[in-house]
Amino acid sequence: MSSVPDASTTEEHVERELDAFEKCEAALGYQFKNLELLQTCLTHASSANHRLASNERLEFLGDSVLGLIVCELLFQRFPGETEGEMTRIKSIVVSRSTCAKISESLGLPSFMLLGKGLSLNETVPSSVAAAVFESLVAGIYLDGGLDEARAIVLRLIQPEVDLSAGFDHGRNYKSLLQQHTQKHQGATPVYRLLDEKGPDHSKCFKVSAQVGERLFQAAWGSNKKEAEQHAAQNALYELEGRNPPHEA
Repeated sequence: MSSVPDASTTEEHVERELDAFEKCEAALGYQFKNLELLQTCLTHASSANHRLASNERLEFLGDSVLGLIVCELLFQRFPGETEGEMTRIKSIVVSRSTCAKISESLGLPSFMLLGKGLSLNETVPSSVAAAVFESLVAGIYLDGGLDEARAIVLRLIQPEVDLSAGFDHGRNYKSLLQQHTQKHQGATPVYRLLDEKGPDHSKCFKVSAQVGERLFQAAWGSNKKEAEQHAAQNALYELEGRNPPHEA
């Protein structure tokens, strides 16, 4: 004969859940009007009575809401970028690894309702961490609307956009700048060494790209080759009407 849990045990369980919900809301910077919705966002399939009671459907919706907000951000922020470049940045920003990184930085996995198999582990799989973040994006969207979801996603995702947009991924900016200036201005860039600092074994160099009479914002590098690449990237960004990524 199975034992019936006493009232004090049930009350303690409810209090623990409510405490987790409050901490989750504090981490997100958003207070849910519908706590049942928040509970579903945090319920993994391993602890749900049936799959429709888990956060899987919300994860599906959250993926699309996140994609919309990120695409809108990239479209507005990078007016000079091609579709291909925006797609590249988006694929990094909305990836499972990035969603898991944000989720773990907020401590979201620790607020989840997990089955015994997962709850015994010190850490949850990154796929589970990513899924709860997407579920909560959907939950905020359903609970508070798109504007609320956008505000929170932008606050959390902006650093990842900055990071992804700054990755070189093997791009040769000197070559790209030369192609651009020869096509549009009929000129070839030259690189001016403006300064160097540090001891002989660990120098850094300050270089600026020049096209015709125009000298673009300088950039530092740990060697002349790197400094020229950074200077070329600065020049490309200026020509496209964007803020140069490397400070002088």
